[in-house]
Amino acid sequence: MTETPAVPFFMARNGFDPTPELGAMRDEGVRKVDFGGGFEGWVVTRFEDIRTVFSDPATFSNALAAKAQLAAFDEATAEQIAETQVGSLLSLDPPEHGRLRRMLTPEFTMRRIRRLEPRITEIIADHLDAMESKGPPADLVADFALPVPSLVICELLGVPYADREQFQELSVRQLDQSLPPEEQVQASLDVRTYMAGLVAKAQAEPGEDMLGMLVREHGDDITTAELIGVAALLLVAGHETTSNMLSLGTMALLRHPDQLALVRDDPAAVEPAIEELMRWLSVLHSGPAKMTTKATELGGQQLGAGELVMSVLPPANRDPALVERPDELDVRRGALGHLGFGHGVHHCLGAPLARMEMRLAFPALLRRFPTLQAVHPDEMDARIFSAVYGLNTFPMQW
Repeated sequence: MTETPAVPFFMARNGFDPTPELGAMRDEGVRKVDFGGGFEGWVVTRFEDIRTVFSDPATFSNALAAKAQLAAFDEATAEQIAETQVGSLLSLDPPEHGRLRRMLTPEFTMRRIRRLEPRITEIIADHLDAMESKGPPADLVADFALPVPSLVICELLGVPYADREQFQELSVRQLDQSLPPEEQVQASLDVRTYMAGLVAKAQAEPGEDMLGMLVREHGDDITTAELIGVAALLLVAGHETTSNMLSLGTMALLRHPDQLALVRDDPAAVEPAIEELMRWLSVLHSGPAKMTTKATELGGQQLGAGELVMSVLPPANRDPALVERPDELDVRRGALGHLGFGHGVHHCLGAPLARMEMRLAFPALLRRFPTLQAVHPDEMDARIFSAVYGLNTFPMQW
């Protein structure tokens, strides 16, 4: 019988909250730890320290950290991992990172995103209609929180929605930290293989979607491997984080009914609520691993060159230096510079799209089903091993 691995300390949660151990690490400051697998490095948990790390790619390198993980594998696996890093913005530093990001940025401006609003509204309404027609109980994850952002990102990229089960299964495996690293690598390669077929079609006959745009406007400036990497990252990141925010955020609001009422009934309360939910839930456990390019000081500690640095987001977003009463959910706070979308050059490119989807989806769901409630109010079927925190299922009734 295979023993279930322990949850990595930086991914451990107490329901909605980071563990007391992570809170204690934040109080202590930057700490050196053994990550296992032959890696040791520094864990950063304070808000200002993480902003420093995210703001300085010249000192804290994504690319060096991405290359460092290759040393832990045999030559064949290291070659496979290197393949998964081609075109992945999270594995790149400036100026290479900026070159690829500049190609994508026009598609994620607020002006472009607003053009999608009618279609996103339609997608949300269609799924709410289907839930209402089928009647309770419903699984909020399978019936709403997962398919809505999946369909949006499929249409944006030009991915056939009929393939959603295939790429969603690959996404789950790629993000599952309980699997052996080799299986996670294979899932990443399988995502790239899938995207390679779509990239080839776009190169042969560019459509009006994002892949078609990249081929038409930047075909001479981006390699096929880079195009595959960019598309693979957008496909996974584009639905995983928003999906988990919709399900986990709904659960949080149901457990705070006065705040749910604000989001449901007051249009002006929705955008501030999204920022507070992003801060309070922190569905991303950590930012990308980084490696120091030179000796530097961080949080009162001296870091040498070539040392790994991991930024853990839940305790940072609950830092008393960021907000008062940080462990309380208060949707009235508004935008406060949380780290839910990252910071600096790697700030989430799709943040405007994610915000729009949540701004439209939360109130639509709560208004359609004003008596919405959990079938099992005290239970949480959490994805404890996933790199993106969320729910496996969320049975609902109304």
